[in-house]
Order: sequence, then C-alpha cells, then structure tokens
Amino acid sequence: MPDFAVFADTQAEPASVYKWLDWLETQLPFPVIRVSKGSLTEETLKVRTKQKSKYGDGITYLRTNIPVYGLMPSGDVKPALGRSCTADFKVAPILKEIRKRCEITHGQKEITVTQWIGISYDEMQRMKLPSNPWTQHRWPLIEKRMTRAHCLEWMKAKGLPEPPRSACYYCPFHDDNEWRRLKRDDPEHFNKAVQFDKEYRRSQNENPGGLRIEVYLHKSCKPLDQVDFDYDKTCGQIDFDFNSECDGMCGL
Repeated sequence: MPDFAVFADTQAEPASVYKWLDWLETQLPFPVIRVSKGSLTEETLKVRTKQKSKYGDGITYLRTNIPVYGLMPSGDVKPALGRSCTADFKVAPILKEIRKRCEITHGQKEITVTQWIGISYDEMQRMKLPSNPWTQHRWPLIEKRMTRAHCLEWMKAKGLPEPPRSACYYCPFHDDNEWRRLKRDDPEHFNKAVQFDKEYRRSQNENPGGLRIEVYLHKSCKPLDQVDFDYDKTCGQIDFDFNSECDGMCGL
C-alpha cells in the first residue's frame, strides 16, 4: 500500500477533475497531498523582457511553456520547441514534496523511494527511468497489463463513477476526440480554452522576442473556435506523437 499520493495542480484543470479528486480523497486509505507551483495559465501569458537580445535591448516575449503547434512561413507545421509545463508544474513540485516527506538527504544515492506511476498498458511508450538515484519507478497498470479501457471496466464493475481525464483544459496534447468531448460536455472550459487560444496568439504576435512563427493550440493551425473536430483535416497530414514526449505525470 502506498504511503501517500501527490497531485500537482496547474490550476488549469476542468472543474470535473477537482470534483473527482475531492471524492477520491474520501475513498483512499492513504492521503492525497495537493501541491502547486502556481497558475500555469498566468505563467504562460506573462510578458517578460530580455535585457540583451540580438533583436535589441528590452525586447518583450512569452516563454513557450506549453507544446503549441507552429505554422512556418513555408506553410509547414511543427510543434514549437521549449515546452516546460510538465517538468516545471508537474514533475518538479511532485519530487519536491517526495523529497520532503521521505526525508531525502543532499547527495543521497541509496534507493529509499518507490514511486508508482499510473501509465496504462496501451501507453507504455511513456515510461521513463527516474532522474534521481534515490528513487525507483513502478507502473502497476503495466504490470497487470491494464489498458485505459480495462481501468474504466474495472471502475464500472465495482459500481464506481467514471473518472474524468486529468489535463489542462487548453492542452495541445488533446486529440480531436477530447476537444470534441470538451466542447460537448464542458462548454464552459471549452470557451475558456478558446479565449486562452486567442490571448496566447495575440500576445505572441505583440511581443517580438519570443517565437517568430504563428502558434496554435490545434494541429490544423486554425483558431480553436474555427476547427471542425469531426471533419477538419487541414494540416492533418502531420500528426505529431505528443504522447511519446509526455512524461505521464499529468494524472491517472
């Protein structure tokens, strides 16, 4: 049995996830520790200033915290580099809490922590070796060969409610099925994602020291409120395997 679980809150999850977490905490025999580095949304939209730059001093820019799609002048599409949301807002806060609770000493090399990560059997490409010498990873769902579908079947068989997906509501990792579900079942957060998409692209255009390409949340390279998630195939010949880059730390 685990000693505790850690949930890293980006403050950008849909309300259904926080409601689920409230319920889950009443069901588990171990505590769920909530940690947060702050608002990923505010950090992503924060305008910064470069003191020195090849484009001049005092140039303003936005950090590339999230894995947006970039539309090149040639018309080619590629995911913008520099994504740091998972590392900064998920992995780092979780490891910080583990260090504190497990009393990890400076320079420790002895393995004293076993960290369970809920990657499912159909996502085993997301498995990563630990970055610290004092911890080892286990993937219980992979050990049991349980896919996402198996997990949902298990919940249903136990008479338990179906858990929502844990992800920021504007995450570019969403496939069209997830965007469609969000638009249909959670219009409040889909509309928030539309507004975030507009604000992010506007801020990128107005601050010349950042990405020098057009950026979008959706791989069609269209504004989110103009995408037909059922039929839009614009730029669809390129399908980036974001899953292979994901660290599997955004939730079960």
